Amino acid sequence: MNFLGGNTIAKDGTYRGGRRVKAGGKPQPAIEKIQKGKEVEVMLNNIPEFSPHELDAVDLPEGAVLDGVDMPAPSDYLSAKQKNGIPLGADDIYKETWSWLKQRNCENLINPRLLESYSQAFARFIQCEEAISQFGLLGKHPTTGGVIASPFVQMSSQFQKTANLLWYEIYDIVKENCTEIYEDYGEDMMEKLLRSRR
Repeated sequence: MNFLGGNTIAKDGTYRGGRRVKAGGKPQPAIEKIQKGKEVEVMLNNIPEFSPHELDAVDLPEGAVLDGVDMPAPSDYLSAKQKNGIPLGADDIYKETWSWLKQRNCENLINPRLLESYSQAFARFIQCEEAISQFGLLGKHPTTGGVIASPFVQMSSQFQKTANLLWYEIYDIVKENCTEIYEDYGEDMMEKLLRSRR
């Protein structure tokens, strides 16, 4: 055992002996001491007068030059011309979504490939919806010539499902990491109603 100021230190590092915790008289509040006519030491009275003086400082080197991060350019296939000569338009969805992420300081957390996959799936969904508007909900069977449901309806549903799954993945990352409070207009209406009643 080592001795330190009257107390002993055991091998396990704990103190042995000395004054027990909460032993002795309890300290009195300052107001009770004043009422009994005793002297009271107030910390403010014992603080020496502050006299500021100039500190020696080291010259610091030039700080790092911080540039704003520009949006990574979307891949060319997002704006490729389609068979009808019109560009796909997924690059516009990519830019719009990236701006949404930038407003929430989450643009660096999303993999650009995930963002591109979402943009392409949503652009394909829009493309299928435009084809349904142009050709209608019904089509002709290639061999029998009978009426069938348009294949664009099923493709539209698949692209929408894929886009939604990718969006939920992006949104989960934003929801877990966003430091600002914001309203999401895509959230459940019942949840918004219940929140408004608080």
